[in-house]
Amino acid sequence: MTSKRNLPFNYFVFYKTGLLCYGNQNPNVSIHSKSSELPFGFFIYFQLQLRIEEDHQMKLLKEEILSKGIVLSDGVLKVDSFLNHQINPILSLEMGKEFVKRFHSEDPNTKVLTIESSGIAPAFTTALELGVELVFARKKKSLTMNDNVYTADVYSFTKQETNTITVSKDFITESDRVLIIDDFLANGQAALGLAQIVEQAGGTVSGIGIVIEKSFQPGRQVLLDAGYKVESLARIESLKNNEVRFVDETVLV
Repeated sequence: MTSKRNLPFNYFVFYKTGLLCYGNQNPNVSIHSKSSELPFGFFIYFQLQLRIEEDHQMKLLKEEILSKGIVLSDGVLKVDSFLNHQINPILSLEMGKEFVKRFHSEDPNTKVLTIESSGIAPAFTTALELGVELVFARKKKSLTMNDNVYTADVYSFTKQETNTITVSKDFITESDRVLIIDDFLANGQAALGLAQIVEQAGGTVSGIGIVIEKSFQPGRQVLLDAGYKVESLARIESLKNNEVRFVDETVLV
């Protein structure tokens, strides 16, 4: 007898006595197995490298990082040639589409929130794809802003300074479901500051989307421990020896 199951993206498939265990389904990918051919207690692990659309989109990002990124130290990656000074618009559009896929929910997002200025490009394309408004937190209070603002203090480990970010109370309300987008995740302070602003407004943080995560730093765990869903398009395991190494995204179920 041949069984067919839909498999999740980038997961290990686990067979035990003819039983296929799997997580969230991906309708684009399937596998056929003859369960009767599996001996009792025999384990077979299949690692799938699924070349589906989302994988292709993030492959583009990784290729840009490898070809144009410059490792300045074990903790600093320069990507100003395509992400946060000069911008690759095609890649930015693909990133927006990918964030929307990853944060799809029955409860729709009503706003996208980021921090000036490097997060604006991926946040804009995400908001464009969602069809909602983009709000960006200011690092310096505008002369046209009154005191009707939400604020949060954000410490930058890179610049060794604290900025008080502000968002007008007119732009985020308790009815908003907000998706936070930023370009980098290292220690998680910027994302936490943005989340605090949403919560001051009484809104809901639907998740935090990151373009490039430095997984060797504690930011991801800080955000997870705070109860937020985190999705990073590229996760970097190491920048040692002037080499970019990506995290293996495979999960064992």
